[in-house]
Amino acid sequence: MHGTQVHDTQQPVISVRNLWKVFGPKAARVPGSAELGALSRRELLDRTGCTAAVRDIDFDVAAGEVFVVMGLSGSGKSTLVRCLTRLIEPTAGEVVFEGEDILTAGPKRLRDLRRNKFSMVFQHFGLLPHRTVVDNVSYGLEIRGVSKAERTKRAGEVIELVGLDGYGGSYPDQLSGGMQQRVGLARALAGDPDVLLFDEPFSALDPLIRRDMQSEVIRLHHEVGKTMVFVTHDLSEALKLGDRILIMRDGALVQIGTGDELVAAPADDYVRDFVRDVPRSHVLTLKWIMRPKRDDDPLDGPELGPDVVVREATRSVLAAEKPVKVVKDGELLGIVGDEEILSVIAGGSDS
Repeated sequence: MHGTQVHDTQQPVISVRNLWKVFGPKAARVPGSAELGALSRRELLDRTGCTAAVRDIDFDVAAGEVFVVMGLSGSGKSTLVRCLTRLIEPTAGEVVFEGEDILTAGPKRLRDLRRNKFSMVFQHFGLLPHRTVVDNVSYGLEIRGVSKAERTKRAGEVIELVGLDGYGGSYPDQLSGGMQQRVGLARALAGDPDVLLFDEPFSALDPLIRRDMQSEVIRLHHEVGKTMVFVTHDLSEALKLGDRILIMRDGALVQIGTGDELVAAPADDYVRDFVRDVPRSHVLTLKWIMRPKRDDDPLDGPELGPDVVVREATRSVLAAEKPVKVVKDGELLGIVGDEEILSVIAGGSDS
């Protein structure tokens, strides 16, 4: 993927354990009850009047990772990301941020975390219409009591970073939707948070602007290396942005993995259905299509790594006169020839 390399040895930035959010009367009895927890959404509602929007979810987010939470509308993904900052108060579980369980934080500590550690970017940018771009971007710093000179300097830096140079004196209604969303991004970056949380930020934008904004997030991630949690219902957006993707359904976690893992090894029919139309050659890597070496394979062909995407390997494999060796750290992992490549391109690898 495009992201920073994620190392498992580091402590995760966010660690979520047994997280529940139940809406309804006496919500707290649901997480503690194996019987109620096992009911379907409909049965739970009929029996208790409660809805479990987030059901017993566990995951970690590593430093510098772009972690995508994906699902159809009503799957609980927006509720989940709002639980991470307690914009929605979880019913049960743990949300450990940089070693601290934020569910135990008092109001002052929570305010502090939201101002300094987290920034959220929503679909509705919530820009202040009577303030210029510079003043919108520096608004969070103003609340923190940063001096005007310093605020303006920082706002100028992030406005340039998101490609809005020259628009600092404009007002939101003078900008297009895509530019307003850039102001939202700049505002989130201005406070230099540790984690950026995006809740379907581009779903109201038209497809071309949306694609530009996705590329912008990838570029910003390369430049500033922030840890990002990104909520979307759009699989192509998830695959484009995510180092790893968590798929939700009816409040529960269905599968978590890299894009190629979801496409090559879907956990169930729900995920299989989700990824059915993905162009497999754009996502799968050679490790998913290589075959074991056979005795008659010549071993003087070219070498490629297991994480090379099929589409990028196609030309070299088809141009080579001998099968390509898939090698990592000097070890031969497998062989890829014309047949393996063509079966993916022809879509014949859905077996």
